[in-house]
Amino acid sequence: MRALFTWLLCLVLSACALQLFFVGRIATMAFVDPQSTAFQRSEAWQIDRHGRTNGPGEWRQRWVPYGQIADSLKRAVIASEDADFLYHQGVEWEAIEKARERNARAEEIAARRAAEATKRGKTSRPPKLRGGSTITQQLAKNLFLSGERTLLRKGQELVLAMMLEVLLDKERILELYLNNVEWGEGVFGAEAAAQRYFNKPAARLSANEAARLAVMLPSPKFFERRPGSPYIAGRAATIVARMPSAELP
Repeated sequence: MRALFTWLLCLVLSACALQLFFVGRIATMAFVDPQSTAFQRSEAWQIDRHGRTNGPGEWRQRWVPYGQIADSLKRAVIASEDADFLYHQGVEWEAIEKARERNARAEEIAARRAAEATKRGKTSRPPKLRGGSTITQQLAKNLFLSGERTLLRKGQELVLAMMLEVLLDKERILELYLNNVEWGEGVFGAEAAAQRYFNKPAARLSANEAARLAVMLPSPKFFERRPGSPYIAGRAATIVARMPSAELP
């Protein structure tokens, strides 16, 4: 029992130390721009090990201040990814519950299809799962966490999102997000994306260009290979219509 108690105590102290480490890192981000994120380092390692899947290309990222990112892109991303960005505290519990219900239904349908496919000697596709993540949660995951889907990682993501909201203001959170989010293989941040897809700085993006970039965010590598996709055009038009109601910090 004593050994078990000692082990549990060490586990709790380690968990507390890790959270304090995260608090310190986030606090410094109030005035220091991060040089890289956990996700970027993981992607760089994958490219170095396996090469690029989208052909040759250079690693693209250049930090630009909040004021040098077009308001059109800020509005497009908020309209597409997190309409209540200004009003939540990092987590949208209702959105998470809805995503959980959708995913449960998707997994149920996938299981039935898999059983039918097995009978016919074929394979079926895994279910496409959706998240209910806010911009703050996405930033927390990109900055610090791996891409694995586990309850422990999701729990840590929620804690980090709330830390970000407590220690940073909304403008800084959005600035960090737009400078670090992935927009294609080896393409990170608004400036790199604007130059990559439209040959112009992020400060000069039009409403339609910004909306097309916002469409890419859930699956940037997929849409990078399909620039002329009818889905991108249709979804971008929807986002443009929503942009006037997207409030900026």
